[in-house]
Amino acid sequence: MEPDRLNSPTTFTMNLEVLGHELQFAQDPNSKHLGTTVWDASLVFAKFLEKNCRRGKFSPSKIKGKRVIELGAGCGVAGFGMALLGCDVVMTDQVEVLPLLMRNVERNTSRITQMNSGSESFGSVQVAELNWGNEDHIRAVDPPFDYIIGTDVVYKEDLLEPLLQTIFALSGPKTAILLGYEIRSTSVHEQMLEMWKRNFEVKLVPNSKMDGTYQHPSIQLFIMRLKPPAGYAEKKVEGTDQEVDEVERSAENADKVVDQKIDEVRDSEETGENGCLVPKVEEDCEPVTVPQNGKLTDWEARRYGSMAARLLHDIRIT
Repeated sequence: MEPDRLNSPTTFTMNLEVLGHELQFAQDPNSKHLGTTVWDASLVFAKFLEKNCRRGKFSPSKIKGKRVIELGAGCGVAGFGMALLGCDVVMTDQVEVLPLLMRNVERNTSRITQMNSGSESFGSVQVAELNWGNEDHIRAVDPPFDYIIGTDVVYKEDLLEPLLQTIFALSGPKTAILLGYEIRSTSVHEQMLEMWKRNFEVKLVPNSKMDGTYQHPSIQLFIMRLKPPAGYAEKKVEGTDQEVDEVERSAENADKVVDQKIDEVRDSEETGENGCLVPKVEEDCEPVTVPQNGKLTDWEARRYGSMAARLLHDIRIT
């Protein structure tokens, strides 16, 4: 089941301030491809980088020059977050999405480089076609990468295995994988987590490390690394563990925190058709409150739209 498109803004261009730069992302919510819409997990990801870039492993002094590949880049929001920290980013998607993605890359690269302040830390952005599992596409982007990133790239079961094999092919021993994800189907989510835990050391980013506004109980950020081969004793690098712990939750607590997150979502939503989560409607529930001035922030409007979309998806006119 594909996610609903109704949580998309009605405008075809959205503005987003990231690391002091006002970026503009063109989108086409009416196209037949999901990649031409800005999804909320990409905004959470970019704002997470902004909050955690002052020190630790995501500071420009540590990350500048690192090679990053974004899978399912769509409109390019998450990739630009990494590029603004000084990374050399390859944004990839299916061929149908590339014209819109290239337009966003050209527009925002030009806006950033024309600014006198802050553009010195900007890395680089390239665009490439990459169908998951396609060996020619994978070879063309020249793996391995320091970071593999993606947001809202999994929404049905048959995407899980191709994504996993592509991550393997793009990874080296020290590759870090950063994935942002919104829970829409409990069955897909649980299958995804099971697969991640089998193959990666999975760490969940706690809410305290996310932007105070750009977060939601159903949106999670994971930081993962390939599990070392059996019997392999990893050599500790001084300072590395401390830097990782500044952002990441320990792997032993990941299961407990993920289960808590799912319970939080289930408390406010119920499972509808095909395991899709829809807002729970109760007779005694309080009405949604709107600010006294009648205005919602952009983020609040997006989240209300997302909730309405999932509710409408479960309604069938008979």
